[in-house]
Amino acid sequence: MSENHSRLNGHEPGDFRKKFKIAFAIVSIMLAILIMRMWHLQVIRGDELTQRSENNSVRLRKIKPLRGVILDTNGQVLVDNQPSFDIIFVPNRNRNIDEAAYRLRQLFATRSLTFSADLPALGKRGWFPPVKLEKNISMEKLAIVETHASDLPGITIDVVPIRQYLNGEMVAHIIGYTGEVSREELKKDMSGDFSVGDITGKDGLEKQLDQYLKGKSGAEQVEVNVLGKEVKVIGKIEPVSGYNVVLTVDAHLQKVAWEALQDRAGSVVVIDPRDGAVLALASSPAFDPNLFNGGISAEDWDDLSNDSSHPMGNRAIAGQYPPGSTYKLIVAAAALEEGLITPDTAFNCNGSFQFGNRTFKCWQKHGHGRVNLHRAIVESCDVYFYNVGKLVGVDKLAEYARRFGLGQPTGIDLPREKSGLIPTRQWKQQRFKETWQLGETISLSIGQGFNLVTPIQLVNAYASLANGGTIYQPRLVKRIETADGRVLKAFEPQQKGSIGLSEKNIEILKYGLWGVVNEGGGTGHALKRREEDVSGKTGTAQVVSLPDEKSRRRKYIASKHGDHALFVCYAPYENPEIAIAVIMEHAGHGGSAAAPIARKIIDAYFEGKNSANKKSQPPLTVSQKSQAGNNR
Repeated sequence: MSENHSRLNGHEPGDFRKKFKIAFAIVSIMLAILIMRMWHLQVIRGDELTQRSENNSVRLRKIKPLRGVILDTNGQVLVDNQPSFDIIFVPNRNRNIDEAAYRLRQLFATRSLTFSADLPALGKRGWFPPVKLEKNISMEKLAIVETHASDLPGITIDVVPIRQYLNGEMVAHIIGYTGEVSREELKKDMSGDFSVGDITGKDGLEKQLDQYLKGKSGAEQVEVNVLGKEVKVIGKIEPVSGYNVVLTVDAHLQKVAWEALQDRAGSVVVIDPRDGAVLALASSPAFDPNLFNGGISAEDWDDLSNDSSHPMGNRAIAGQYPPGSTYKLIVAAAALEEGLITPDTAFNCNGSFQFGNRTFKCWQKHGHGRVNLHRAIVESCDVYFYNVGKLVGVDKLAEYARRFGLGQPTGIDLPREKSGLIPTRQWKQQRFKETWQLGETISLSIGQGFNLVTPIQLVNAYASLANGGTIYQPRLVKRIETADGRVLKAFEPQQKGSIGLSEKNIEILKYGLWGVVNEGGGTGHALKRREEDVSGKTGTAQVVSLPDEKSRRRKYIASKHGDHALFVCYAPYENPEIAIAVIMEHAGHGGSAAAPIARKIIDAYFEGKNSANKKSQPPLTVSQKSQAGNNR
């Protein structure tokens, strides 16, 4: 005991203090390092780590809204929505997108399925937004992802609505299509309504009415596990669906018009002359708007954009054609209203018209003989209108053409409408630095030369004559509705002006158009019905000028140089309800190529009307049936 005590007393106080200082210094340094590390994590990288921590447990997910449904005038659904499934990579604890994609590719390969996602470079950031790997996947791919969820950390399925175009090509140029908002559109968006990944209208009514159709996105907070899989929904803001759109279009007439075109290049426009409502609008060839759901493939886009038949172009509103003999109505209107001719004014047609050293041919090789205005319209005598056009002059012809709405957009509720062309002396001087020649006026008089019109302009011009002189703005939309059917906005008829003709001259022209279809020798005789209720005008527009009939016949060997066939009509003669314009590219004569298409539409319209009238009539009572039998 005394020995141990002696040993303790043997330590020097200086040695103990030295060792204590060393230990204290070491602890202090370690504590300082720990404090500095905590300061670095909490202050320097605090926001980043907080975001990572929250992302590992709670994810904010955007919910895309349902776009509004589009219906025809009778309530038939034309465009609806359907669920689509996207593969999403959510970088929680697993930040290796390449590894996740490799596993997915291997799983798909076992079923002979391809996976070709364009993987982004995530870099070394601490937090990443979800990455969309593949859009609108098949049900087979969906099943693979769901059954191998535990083997695919970070991979999840996102359910989003996409458009379902129930009639495909038939209404493509009316409806248009949708797609993800582009960078250019985001830059131009001053309202802040769009964000990356949002769906917007790209063409047609989808584009024109996007503000009504798109709805408002919702959001939800979702708790996820370490694999990025959803555990439960913590909070949710419901999306607001877009408004529904009811069109003026009759789906049945649209189908008749589309099928009548038979995939040939051309267009049909049907309107109600009483208010400008568009009943059908078809352009062929067309495209399937469903191709754009989930993003169109590069191959499909190349096929559409490089197709020489231009299926993406809407010929009904943007196709510009020489009006041919349908323009003779404008020439006759100008001459009558200016007092240059009367209905009895006659010219002799021997098959040609001599002007200087140039000969202008009539379509009837041996001529029509001496004809007045009525027979000139009925038989479409070129020589008669060469004479009349020469009397009127180019600038006065242009004035009346514009009264009928030609040479300017109609204002139809579709994007990218073309204006056509109605030439004047001033126009040629500005365009070509050349003076106008009288021989050019003679060509204009039968709808050739520089004249260009669109099908929608042509049908609207004839509709204005049919209704007594009022120019209406063509419209495709009847009303905007909420999901429960409450009318948000109704689109009423819009009068744009008047053609400015006297009632007497309007009746003279209308009687001539009636004769085209219903009188012997009329060029539109193919459209004659038992009711004799159709009025119209044929047209054959040269694509290239040829000097003689032999050359014209030889021209038909090359279809791309064939004449365009036109026919414009309305019915019935009294109180017209329907007006139609048909233009068939490189199809030959209007009476043989375009008029039969109009006939199918006219027949379908009145058959449908008669059927509807029969359904609306109440059944006869017993006494009424007995009375009917006695009357026989």
